[in-house]
Amino acid sequence: MIGRRIWVGLGSVAAVLLLWFGLTTATGFVSPGRFPSPADFWLSLNQIATRGYAGGGLAAHALQSVKLVVMGFVVAIATGVPLGLWMGWDRRAEAAINPIFLIIRPIPPLAWIPLAILWLGLGDGAKIMVIWFAAFVPSVINSFAGVRNIDRPIIEAAQMLGTPRWRLITEVIAPAAAPMIFTGLRLSLQASWTTLVAAELVGALAGIGFVLNMAQQDIYPGMILVGMVTVGVLGWATTYVLGLVERRALAWNVAGRD
Repeated sequence: MIGRRIWVGLGSVAAVLLLWFGLTTATGFVSPGRFPSPADFWLSLNQIATRGYAGGGLAAHALQSVKLVVMGFVVAIATGVPLGLWMGWDRRAEAAINPIFLIIRPIPPLAWIPLAILWLGLGDGAKIMVIWFAAFVPSVINSFAGVRNIDRPIIEAAQMLGTPRWRLITEVIAPAAAPMIFTGLRLSLQASWTTLVAAELVGALAGIGFVLNMAQQDIYPGMILVGMVTVGVLGWATTYVLGLVERRALAWNVAGRD
């Protein structure tokens, strides 16, 4: 079954590549000024990988972007998951915090850029703050939902057995809510990458978002596509790593889905 899915996926990629070649190089239906051909993409990729572009090579730009995403994501789950668990477990905490969260939640992450600059300047801190907010909201919501979806008899049975409060949280509530928590982590990681490009417009001197901004100013479609594909590949790679962590942490839950 897994092998079949891989072949279907490869077939889909091949079909997209053939369509791309046909619309650009073979027929000229799409002009190079609007969308690069495969040859233009390859030349742009070779340039940034070997000679560099926007002040650095592809590896250096990618490393900067991955660093910002990972730091923002880690801070988000370190703050969002405990907050969501607390609100889901304690009705008083929910009553006190949820109204504030409901007001903050609809604010787009990009709206925090001016405050991020005022508070943290133009360094990496401002970019991490914007990414943090994008990843923070999904982690809170899914952690909260994970606790609320636990069957009450499970918690009541643990309480009847005299389970201490800390063990109840760490050994009953958190494991039971873990599938929803990891769903929130995947959404948070996706939000981190979708916010990255805008975050790197804040006084950046490196990063894939900076490459995209410079390529747009240079009217360089090939390099724009290289930046877009790089973000996609890095997003896929980090999501894959998170999936491996989930499979190891929740082997009992993912085994039945394979």
